[in-house]
Amino acid sequence: MFESKYSKVLTVILVIVIIAIIGLLGFLGYDYYQNYVVTKDTSDFVDNFQGDVEDGEAKDNGSETGEVDANLLDQIKDAETGSSGSSTATKQMYKGFGVVGTMEIPTTNFKYPILEKVTKKSIETAVAFLYGTGINQPGNSVIIGHNYRNGLFFSNNKKLNVGDKIYITDTEGKKLMYTIYNKFETTPEDTSFYQRDTGGKPEVTLSTCTDDSSARLIIFAKTE
Repeated sequence: MFESKYSKVLTVILVIVIIAIIGLLGFLGYDYYQNYVVTKDTSDFVDNFQGDVEDGEAKDNGSETGEVDANLLDQIKDAETGSSGSSTATKQMYKGFGVVGTMEIPTTNFKYPILEKVTKKSIETAVAFLYGTGINQPGNSVIIGHNYRNGLFFSNNKKLNVGDKIYITDTEGKKLMYTIYNKFETTPEDTSFYQRDTGGKPEVTLSTCTDDSSARLIIFAKTE
C-alpha cells in the first residue's frame, strides 16, 4: 500500500517536472522566435533605407521579396514639399510609425529604424527620437529604447565602450559615423545632459534603463 502511494506521488512529481520543462522550452522558443523576427525585420528595413521617398514613389520596405506591405502603404503620410519647393517626399514608415532615420552599431549587431515619436507602442517596436535638434543635425539628439535583457532594442548597450562606432542615416539618405566618448549611469529623472554644447557638431545620446531598472544607462557619441 505504502509503495503504491509512493509511486503515485513520484508519478505526479514527474508529470509536474515534465510540464514545467515543456513550458520553459516553449517560453525560450517563443522568446528566440520573437527575437529573430524583430531583428530580421529591423535589419532588413535598415539595409534598404535610403531616406524619404522622392516624388511619391514607394521604396522597398525591407521585405525579403522586395514588395511593400499594403498595410504600410495605407499608413504612408501625404507627400510633403521638399527643401527645393519643387519636389515631394513621402515619409518612410515602419509598422505604422514615421521614421526619422536608422541606426547601426556594429559592436552589438544593432540595426534599427529610429521612430519619430516616443509612445508606449513605438518603443515596443523600435527605438525612438525623444529630444533634440534632429537626426544628424548640429547639436544633441536623444534617442531612447527599451532594455528587455534579451538582446532586443538597447538591451546590449551595456556591452558598448568608449571608442565604439555608431552609424546614423537620416531622411535625406546622409550617413554619419559617431564615436562613443562617454558612458555612465544616472537617475531616471536626470535630463541635465539633454542640452549641452556640442561645438556645432552633431551628437547623439542613447538612453535606456539598467538591467535592474533602478537607473538609466547613458551613452554619448559625437561625429569626428
